[in-house]
Amino acid sequence: MDRLTGLFGFFALLGIAYALSSNRKAIRWKTVMWGTTLQFGFALIVLRGTWLSQQLNWIPFSPLVFLIVISLQLLLLFFCSSRYSWFSPLIRSRLKVALGFEILVAALKFQWISGLFGIIREIVQHLIAYSTEGSTFVFGSLGADRGKENLGFIFAFQVLPTIIFFASIFAILYYLGVMPLVIRKISNIVGKIMGSSGAESVSVAASIFMGQAEAPLTVRPFLSKMTYSELMTVMTSGMAHVAGGMMAAYVLVAKVDIVHLLTAVVMTAPGAIMVAKILIPETDHPKTNSTLPLKIPRTDVNLLDAAARGANEGVHLAINVAGMLIAFVALVALSNGILGFLHHQLSLQAIRFPDSSNIWHFLANYFPENLQVILGTLFRPLAWMMGVSWKDSFEVGNLLGTRMVLNEFVSFVKLGEIASTLEPRSLTISTFALCGFANFGSIAIQIGGIGSLAPTRRHDLARLGIWAMIGGTIANFLSATIAGMLL
Repeated sequence: MDRLTGLFGFFALLGIAYALSSNRKAIRWKTVMWGTTLQFGFALIVLRGTWLSQQLNWIPFSPLVFLIVISLQLLLLFFCSSRYSWFSPLIRSRLKVALGFEILVAALKFQWISGLFGIIREIVQHLIAYSTEGSTFVFGSLGADRGKENLGFIFAFQVLPTIIFFASIFAILYYLGVMPLVIRKISNIVGKIMGSSGAESVSVAASIFMGQAEAPLTVRPFLSKMTYSELMTVMTSGMAHVAGGMMAAYVLVAKVDIVHLLTAVVMTAPGAIMVAKILIPETDHPKTNSTLPLKIPRTDVNLLDAAARGANEGVHLAINVAGMLIAFVALVALSNGILGFLHHQLSLQAIRFPDSSNIWHFLANYFPENLQVILGTLFRPLAWMMGVSWKDSFEVGNLLGTRMVLNEFVSFVKLGEIASTLEPRSLTISTFALCGFANFGSIAIQIGGIGSLAPTRRHDLARLGIWAMIGGTIANFLSATIAGMLL
């Protein structure tokens, strides 16, 4: 029944995007079809990899045979390259299609993709353990695992150092050229399949690993010349993704599975393009084609310089996270205090006037006691439509509202507090739904960050801000809905 609810929720979310579209007649339904296909396909490969592998057991070949055949075809494709004019383009294209199909079948049969994600999970767990060494050196037992036993989970001394460490790791990967290579390959694939422009594709691919203020740097020369729809895609992808260095912190505070976080950010890439093109369809002519050379500014002189720069950026990010948590949690407490005081006063008036038909009784019964009641009530239907059980829908709805009003980190902290009370399926759907920067604060971040890169587009950024937040939210919810249907 929950899967049927999720299916209804998926089409309901697409319906909301369609209803909010600025030009319904200009929507390219091919983009919508491919976006939906890629989201479902990738989720199926990672979340249901074992089932897919069992369906291909009838193929008798071993992994070694597949590797040999694929290697021979790669060699043949090399000799059929454009430098040899006697091989027609038709032969080359057919070889590429056959090779791609064989690689896909092998990846499904032997669970290469889901296996890769499992390896990444192990790597992240080991990296988190290594980050403890650094925090222990600086903070002593406060930063060690044993500090949990004596002092409880000390956020400042165990989570924030992990953010700093992972920021340094990512800076090293960018210096070595690993991340630019991955981003380039993803952008080429996404651009050719989805029909998005080169600038859009690169920015969306970069958003999978970089923050919403850093990803646009990869297409900085093109920002001022982007079409209105392209700019919307850049902003929506920033809203719908999270920075790679933050994922480890989410694992620590909420005890969620890193595989689910990785799956969510990759699934959301085509989803973000799809939703952006529904809300603000392309009606102009982009100046870049589906492929675009990737240029990430390289400011480091060597590996140590990259590690130091990453650590420095991580410190600023950690302080920013800590500051936001202090302010936002305190603001929630202030709001709850005001609402609680008003609710208490209404209850006193209801006691003072015991007539049940009195207006005071009505207000005392329905006036919210805290912010959680408001957010939980407003977002409960959305949580249920995504496939969350009705029992958990109020708590998950509260998390969804908190993410939009405050930020995703506060929501992940709260998710960690209630994770043991949620059904496993509800926990997974929540992980997918919260994995994005779509909130009101991010509107200001994007206007300020992207606006500094393209000052002439600041007014367009301001006009698109709320739409990008809505688009990012819908993209995250679509990914969560798909995950719920497959689990």
